[in-house]
Order: sequence, then C-alpha cells, then structure tokens
Amino acid sequence: MTARPEALTAAAAAAAIARKRLSAVDLVEDCLVRSAADSSRAWVRLDAEGARRAALARDKGMPIGPLHGVPIGIKDIIDTADLPTECGSPTRAGHRPARNAVCVDRLLAAGAIVLGKTVTTEFAHLHPGPTANPHDPTRTPGGSSSGSAAAVAASMVPVALGTQTGGSVIRPSSFCGVFGFKSTLGRTDVTGVAELARSFDTVGWFARDAADLVLLAQVLLDAPCFVPGPVPARPRIGVTMTPAMASAMPEMRAAVESAVAKLAPAGYDVRPVELPADFAGLNPHHRITIATEVGRALTREWAEQRRLLSDKLRSFIETGLAAPDGSYERAQAAIAAARRDFDGLMSGWDALLCPSAAGEAPVGLDTTGDPVFNSMWSLLGAPCVSLPFATGPNGLPVGIQLVGGRGRDEGLLALAEAISQRLGIRVKHP
Repeated sequence: MTARPEALTAAAAAAAIARKRLSAVDLVEDCLVRSAADSSRAWVRLDAEGARRAALARDKGMPIGPLHGVPIGIKDIIDTADLPTECGSPTRAGHRPARNAVCVDRLLAAGAIVLGKTVTTEFAHLHPGPTANPHDPTRTPGGSSSGSAAAVAASMVPVALGTQTGGSVIRPSSFCGVFGFKSTLGRTDVTGVAELARSFDTVGWFARDAADLVLLAQVLLDAPCFVPGPVPARPRIGVTMTPAMASAMPEMRAAVESAVAKLAPAGYDVRPVELPADFAGLNPHHRITIATEVGRALTREWAEQRRLLSDKLRSFIETGLAAPDGSYERAQAAIAAARRDFDGLMSGWDALLCPSAAGEAPVGLDTTGDPVFNSMWSLLGAPCVSLPFATGPNGLPVGIQLVGGRGRDEGLLALAEAISQRLGIRVKHP
C-alpha cells in the first residue's frame, strides 16, 4: 500500500483487505499506534486485545461484508456487550450492557471491528468530556459525539458512530473537518442507544470521505432498506442562512457564498430559498421537548443520584420540570405542523445548503459550541450531511451543511458525494 494503512478510507481499506493487499491485523495495529499517541483524548477505552482477535479472525476467513476488517469507533452512549457503556456519567460507571445495540450488531455483521468506545458529553447533552480538537487542542471538538469526530479526524479509525439529538454529529464534523451524516429520524434503529430525547435521537456517522458515508448507510439505514439514490441531471439546491443568520461568523458566510459560486457553474440549479415564517420560532420547542424527555429518561438518576449529575444537566432537567402545564404538548403540536410544512417545502428541492456551525471551533473545552444551526433540522427530523469545505482565518475547518427531505437519505448522500467529487472536497489532516 502506498498510503499509511490507518489513513485509508473505509472503502479502500476493506477492498485492500479483501484482495490480500493489506491485513486487518496490520490495519488494527496501525490504528492502535495512532490511538496510543492520541493527544486529543478521543477514547474512553480501547479494546486492543479484542480488536486484535477480531482482526485475526477476519484475515483467516472469507469477506463477510462491505466493512470486512475495518476498525470503527463507537460513541459511549451506544451499547456494546464486550465493553462498558458509561454515557459520560459517573452514574453509569462500569455499566456493562447484556447485548450490543442494533447498530453495532449490523456493523459487526458487515465485518467491522470495534476498536473502542469514544468520548461523549454527559448523556449526550451539554456537559463536555475531555476531548480536544485535533486541529487545535485549545478548542472544542464540538459535542456530543466529540470523541468519534476527533478519532476520525486524527486518522485513529476510518469511520466512527455518533448520535444527534440537537447538533451532535454535524457540528463536530464541521469543527473537526470531517464528513458527517445524520439520518432521517426513524431510519436508523436506536435500540441499545441511551435515550436522551426520543423525539429527536438519531444515529449518525463520521468519515474522511463522502463515499464512506454511503458505505455505512448501506449497512445501517432501514425502513426501507438502503437503495442507492440517483443524482438529478440538474440538482435543485436551495440556499438559506436559516433564521439564525445573525449568529454566522464571517468565515461561515464566506464558505456558503463560495459553495454557491462554485456549484452554479458546475451545473447545479442554486437559488435562495425562503423558509416558512414559523421556523424562526422552532428552537424553543426543541428545547422544551428535550428538557421534558431527558427528565423522563433519567428518572432513576434524578431520584437516586442527582448529586452525580452536572450542574448543566440538573439545570436543564429542572427547566423541564418547571415548564408550564401543556407546554410539552404545545411543542409537540408545533413540531408536527412544522414537519408537514417542511415536507411541502422540500417537494421543490433536492437539498438545502446552509451552515454546519457558526464558524470555526471556539476556544475553550468548557463548551461544545452553539447548536443554533443544527437544532431546527433535528427537530424537523431531516437527514443532514456536513462537508469539510473551507478553512477559517485561523486555518481551522469550516463545514457546509446539506439538508434533504425526510426519508430521502439516499438521494442526499448521492448528492453529497457528487458535490464532493465535483468540488474536490478533501479532509485536511491535523
């Protein structure tokens, strides 16, 4: 192989292993070496011996799926029978699930190898873990899938699993400069994924190549099963800075403008899109829904281990408990109406182009950044892709986001791959 094994994409690694040009054992060892030198603190724990055993078995056997021999990181709110799942909280210290999450079983059935568990914020909410941005250790990697994004960015694994309830896949993808995908709500099985707010909880994944997002979608998407989506001859792209436009930093505005300037002459029908007026008021509905549902999900912890929860999480649960009667029900009604409006809007577009985050990753590890450019899309249940399109004034990654119609994940992924190839979008290694 001419490239470092651990720097290969998942598709390239699986192909090389299938052709006996690379062994799964060598790939795992190289990833373990990179991970042992990890200064970004992306891992909660590595399963070095388990990964080595699995790699040896992969090398001895026939290929069993499209991820045969590929190491992967698993966010530590996703159950693994061979490793504890602690959810970034002392209330779950040492917790050993009886079985894998459905998404993990699907990856293993496709030949993947679990290298270890990646850092998450506390219960995938706002309280950060120890992970730093691989491009600048003084800056946040984003949250809550911080470890997964950092591990992929630093070439510790080709791909990794995360989850998104607000902006926990798209924002870390932007900050860490990798490709990220969040599926349509309900198209990835969340059985075995720790509950935060089931109105929005969605599995997502990180990669260093858009084609790898598609590769994992073939394994993980269901309802219905994945069917490759065609790219229209002249894709219709609606451009919006969203109701949060005032929060966009100059580098993000420039990135969106640059993408528009490059896509239009490349054969794309790129035009501004006007979002429904009521979309400007959706974020409070997102907040009260999560505050209410996380309190329900953590009933035992709240009753028995409240002192072990962070101040941020306790305050958020208290927000839900103190909400006026009927506020949750009103939020649910508003969300249902907004999703219907969104479906109508997307009948005229193949995707929307918008910011992935406010700008470069902010300085400091006590915050995960503002989810203002993500929460609305999570509330709407839409599939989203972040592309590592630009760099900001400090040389740090800046991502642009593509949002698809609900249930149209295949088309969005195909479009993201086509745009990445046409514009030559590449991951910038730290």
